[in-house]
Amino acid sequence: MSPLGKYYIGAGVGSLLAIWLLPGLISWLVVIGLLAAPAVAYFMLDESQRKRLRRIRRRGIGS
Repeated sequence: MSPLGKYYIGAGVGSLLAIWLLPGLISWLVVIGLLAAPAVAYFMLDESQRKRLRRIRRRGIGS
């Protein structure tokens, strides 16, 4: 399994646990944080870093 897939599974499990264990608004804030963290991190990269990341991901798809 790819590292990205592991992150998605972990975020999904963390989101379900947050909704189940935490009260109302706090749980939804945790869910939004878990799902938004990778997008924010991606947009903080420079353009050259994004290109490198895309190239590495494409190379990993065929293996």
